[in-house]
Amino acid sequence: MACFDVLDRLVAEGNGYLRTAQVLEHGISKPTLARYVSKRRMERVAHGLYLAQDSWEDVLYQLCLANVGIVFSYETSLFLNGLMEREPEGIDVTVRVGYNATHLRKRGIVVHQVQPAAFDMGVTELTTVFGNAVRTYDMERTMCDMVRNRESLDVQVFRYAMREYMASDAKDLHRLMDYAKRLHVESSMRLYTEVML
Repeated sequence: MACFDVLDRLVAEGNGYLRTAQVLEHGISKPTLARYVSKRRMERVAHGLYLAQDSWEDVLYQLCLANVGIVFSYETSLFLNGLMEREPEGIDVTVRVGYNATHLRKRGIVVHQVQPAAFDMGVTELTTVFGNAVRTYDMERTMCDMVRNRESLDVQVFRYAMREYMASDAKDLHRLMDYAKRLHVESSMRLYTEVML
């Protein structure tokens, strides 16, 4: 198969995105990639990441591809989990303590830091509105984070999320209380869930 045909297939499979690392894995050189990008008039949207002209830009997917050390959290995770009635105004991510997130903060992204032991708790993959898979926290972890930081949240956002979570057939109260215990919000979470039940 010709190199350009392989690259066309990768772009199609990637919803219009093409990563340099992907290209190299298929044994295609960087000069060939450069010719392809130029000929197909692709846009460089991040280091090593290109977007086809006729594709929708997916900011969350781009962030996830360019920053393997992030997980979407808080309001962004609420939205991805279907626990928010509107799209959030900003983007929230969580990183391990020690992760250099200066470049993210400069872009206006809200960065939360946690200890490594808590970082992987509840990580899952969900799809964006454009159909791309991104790393985010599951509903239970997101609800625990919301309870931990409820003073800094919009009350209506918190209430809606809690109501939607409790009404969801996909909720897992055992997992929720396990996370709440490990994140030291068990008593607060118990109070909120008892009120909602």
